[in-house]
Amino acid sequence: MKIKNLLKTSAAFSLGIALSSSAMADTVMRVASWLPPTHPQNAIVLNTWGKWIDEATEGRVKLSIEYGMGHPKTLFDLVEDGAVDASWSVHGYVPGRFKLTESVELPNLGANAEAASVALWRVSQKYYNAANEHEGLRVAALFTHGPGQIHLAEPISSLKEMEGRKIRLGGGIQGKLGERMHVTPVGAPAPKVYEMMQQRVVDGVFIPAGEQKTLRLNEVTKQLVMLPGGMYTMSFSIFMNPDFVDGLSEKDRKAIMSVSGEKLSALAGRAWDEGDKKGLEVAKQAGVSILKVQPGDQIDQEFQSMIKGMDEDYLARVADRKVDAAAALKELREIARSYNK
Repeated sequence: MKIKNLLKTSAAFSLGIALSSSAMADTVMRVASWLPPTHPQNAIVLNTWGKWIDEATEGRVKLSIEYGMGHPKTLFDLVEDGAVDASWSVHGYVPGRFKLTESVELPNLGANAEAASVALWRVSQKYYNAANEHEGLRVAALFTHGPGQIHLAEPISSLKEMEGRKIRLGGGIQGKLGERMHVTPVGAPAPKVYEMMQQRVVDGVFIPAGEQKTLRLNEVTKQLVMLPGGMYTMSFSIFMNPDFVDGLSEKDRKAIMSVSGEKLSALAGRAWDEGDKKGLEVAKQAGVSILKVQPGDQIDQEFQSMIKGMDEDYLARVADRKVDAAAALKELREIARSYNK
């Protein structure tokens, strides 16, 4: 994969700034990020990981968050090519590469983001790593956001009313749900959603409730439709460049991994859960109409009918991965639903 010279120059310039501001560190880990700095993924997850790394390595490695390095779908390549040391992104932004992680995105998981994230990490260690979907990367964490809900510029009373509406979709299982709901899909990074809804480029978005606050969707949303347990989750990973990791001392490599893995995955999921609570509060304060669908309600019945066969479709899509995906899906749900931190 080729990286443009301009990008390399920008990365080198950013590295110079990071090094000058972290002169006491032996190594600065440059982490590319994309949602607003105030988003929990940056303000809480990456900052906390940075503190953990600083403490675990006794100050020898420090984390520096860098923004504006491109669309989140390109970040896998940027890290693999060494333009930046680490990053995080959405698996669904790279169709065809990450298929097994869709297991945690399927409807009716019935768990929060922290539980789902821990389950995804454990199942990946046991089953999915053999398929090497993250080839060229060193995975530091796997996690999900909270339950995805429907944010709309104009309200509905039935899922049938979603047909033909322009909905921003972010890939993965979201796309499959959009197909079954017969919406008109529009692709764009999450930070663009506010502007798109404000200008009515889209009629709504499938995204967690937390974005009512972090993306200010409370200002452009008239109705938030919350299905029982949400419609889906979205899977992410935090990943590092293997050459960067291998260039560290064995002591520091072990130190970084000691504060990554399941511990970091749980932190990420927990941060998104807390963000959802705050987002719901902001939506209520802004006067957004919140439709809390109860099990057995008309919309829930429509949804359950709409998603029939999605598990089977997923298992067929991942058959080429040569892992026991059915056993992994069953175990993932058992872990998530019984999780007790």
